[in-house]
Amino acid sequence: MWSLSNIAGITQTWLNATFNPTIALWSEFVIVGVLVIALFAVLGLGLVYMERKVAAHIQIRLGPNRVGPMGIFQTTADTVKLIMKEGLTPDGSDHFLFNLAPFVVMIAAMLVLAPIAFAKNFQIWDINIGVLYVSAVSSISVIGILMAGWASNNKYSLLGAMRSGAQIVSYELSVGLSIISIVVLSGSLQLSDIIASQQDGWWIFKGHIPVIIAFVIFIIAVTAETNRAPFDLAEAESELTAGFHTEYSGMKFALFFLAEYINIFIVCAIGATLFFGGWMPLHIGNWQGFNQVMDYIPSSVWFISKTLFLIFLIMWFRWTFPRLRIDQLLNLEWKYLLPISMVNLLLITVMAIMKWHF
Repeated sequence: MWSLSNIAGITQTWLNATFNPTIALWSEFVIVGVLVIALFAVLGLGLVYMERKVAAHIQIRLGPNRVGPMGIFQTTADTVKLIMKEGLTPDGSDHFLFNLAPFVVMIAAMLVLAPIAFAKNFQIWDINIGVLYVSAVSSISVIGILMAGWASNNKYSLLGAMRSGAQIVSYELSVGLSIISIVVLSGSLQLSDIIASQQDGWWIFKGHIPVIIAFVIFIIAVTAETNRAPFDLAEAESELTAGFHTEYSGMKFALFFLAEYINIFIVCAIGATLFFGGWMPLHIGNWQGFNQVMDYIPSSVWFISKTLFLIFLIMWFRWTFPRLRIDQLLNLEWKYLLPISMVNLLLITVMAIMKWHF
């Protein structure tokens, strides 16, 4: 009764019955916009707290434990601190681009959220080229990063932005090839079709070893694309102070900080959708009894659980591996991940043509 799709349907029915079609449509746009902003705020608070606790567990310490029970309000206190801080704009900077850059990064993250299915029949826009849309729009964020580095009039910011640009553009190739692997198997660019193709099993299980290789490459490449350790060369504190956002403070810095965690959620949500079936429960072939038991778990719980698992994996990377040098980072992509991805895509194409997958 209280599934997300039912709530959305009830809301839409009430709006259409109460207002004329134009006002109802614009009301839906406003509701979706407010919910997306609220989701971003909740994700920012939750994921920062989660990262601190994961880091503390890995390093055998407590993490936040003062502000609220088990430190759950620590990120709220940090948010209040950032809101109260003055937002400075350097005298020698390009003021317009300097102030615009954080919003470009955040808007790109908001746009990418549109085709992601959070539950069965619950997504903002089920576009028929969803995979292509995600790949194209997610590339816009690098423009905001380059804009921030250049407009700051700071050598550390510019170096960090150039590193980030080279890093994101390079690793996008491996991410794209990993995504195309699932497109080849499912035969569609639409995310709802890709999820439906996993009705009898997730691709990570029924796609054999080539899909596992594609997933490993995907998770490594998206970690680099989001500028996360061990690929955080764009923000290397020991070399570049804070990289492309060195000159930012207050809420402008908070937007960059929030965008990083939102992007982590988005890439993990895409990974969960492509390789782990998104909201689709775990189904095994014709095991009717087992499949029916799995169907009792709400689809939104499946989606959130898979996404949080991949987020934990990326956080685990950060607190386990040391930072790479910039030459090592680019060598990893151009000499190893990209060639492996190309050969792996060829294998998956043959597998799809010959129907060798389960």
